[in-house]
Amino acid sequence: MSLIERKKNSTNKSRLANQIRLSYLILLLPNIIFMAYAFYNLWLINERYNDMLNSVIIASEFSLDFKEDFDYETYLLIVGNVTPENSRIPVLLSDAGKIIEGLEEYTDSKENLKRLEYVTKYLSNLENYIEIITNNLQYGNKYEKNIQIWENDVQIVTSLVQETVNEYIYYENKQLQTTQADNRLLFLNTAKISFAIFTIILIAIIAVSIAGPIWITRPIEEQVKKEQKQLRKAEFELLQAQINPHFLYNTLDAIVWSAEAGNQKQVVNMVGSLSDFFRSSLNKGKELVSIKEELVHVKSYLEIQQIRYQDILCYEINVPESLNKYQIPKITIQPIAENALYHGIKNKRGGGKITIEGYENEDTVIIEVKDNGIGIDEKRLLEIKESLESSDNNSNTIYGIYNVNERIRLNYGEQYGLKICSIYGEGTTVKILIPKILTEIVEK
Repeated sequence: MSLIERKKNSTNKSRLANQIRLSYLILLLPNIIFMAYAFYNLWLINERYNDMLNSVIIASEFSLDFKEDFDYETYLLIVGNVTPENSRIPVLLSDAGKIIEGLEEYTDSKENLKRLEYVTKYLSNLENYIEIITNNLQYGNKYEKNIQIWENDVQIVTSLVQETVNEYIYYENKQLQTTQADNRLLFLNTAKISFAIFTIILIAIIAVSIAGPIWITRPIEEQVKKEQKQLRKAEFELLQAQINPHFLYNTLDAIVWSAEAGNQKQVVNMVGSLSDFFRSSLNKGKELVSIKEELVHVKSYLEIQQIRYQDILCYEINVPESLNKYQIPKITIQPIAENALYHGIKNKRGGGKITIEGYENEDTVIIEVKDNGIGIDEKRLLEIKESLESSDNNSNTIYGIYNVNERIRLNYGEQYGLKICSIYGEGTTVKILIPKILTEIVEK
């Protein structure tokens, strides 16, 4: 198995693992959403429970202290032990008002909000009574009248305040009990539903673990087999297309003509080139060869064709030696050179030239096959490009180019392959894009 095939298998396994992990996540997602929703509701209820508990504590402290302190401070004011300026009554009323306002933020019960409104009115009445008592102290000795206000008004109103706040505490406690019961019921229901969902998901995961890999890998295996079969078929057909009888017969005929003409040197050159051509075509059955070996193959082909078409064909190969060490699929450049000859130069009046050049960028090797032949018109060029991009071998595609492009993409991925640009009447350039992989690494 080549390095590329091992990389493909590793990539397929990685994709399969990611698909299985994704399926597990999709199965767990409903439970995760439900748990988040349930715990959010539990958090809201708990916050509400804490608010009600705080309101009960604050109200209890207010209920225990306010009546006793206020009644006592009012009595001290009446008997003259404290002056209106030194009395704590304004502070008691102010603190009480703030406490009532705070309790309004804690409760959402309409009845308790109504009770807090009553307490606010009671505090306002107490403020009025204190004002009357203060006025009585300033404008005459009205001790008996002030005591009467204290006994009949102030103490009754403070009792009403205490009673109303106690009612508030009682109903808040009842709501606390209800909330606690609801909280407990929500927790139990959440636990039951979560356990049921978890059980279903666990069963689904077990089922997916058993049946999923078979269900997922079977199409992948079939696709891999299909692609390997297509690759082998393309390689075989391409090899057969290159070693075809017409090329062999024409070359042998040319050798015979040269021998009859007494051109011994030309015969030797053609036989040598033909030998090199077949040797590099077979190349011990290797599918991937070095760029150097591939250039020997295409050079042998062009030497033979130059002898046959010496009046119309010349060629030039300018590929840096630094690229020789990289690998390339066998019989990649020659079919493109053949197309340049038969579809470009032979259809042009006068001589033509095929130029093969090479260069590299960060991670890609580019081999360019250029000709100054007849070129390709826009409509035909668009058909060829669309066919190569979609890997669709339709009747409008040049078969040799299609096979070369398909073999490169099957070996290295769809980002590699052939790029064609052409101007009708001026010529065609075909770029071969392959990754920078050292031949030695592949062989090892």
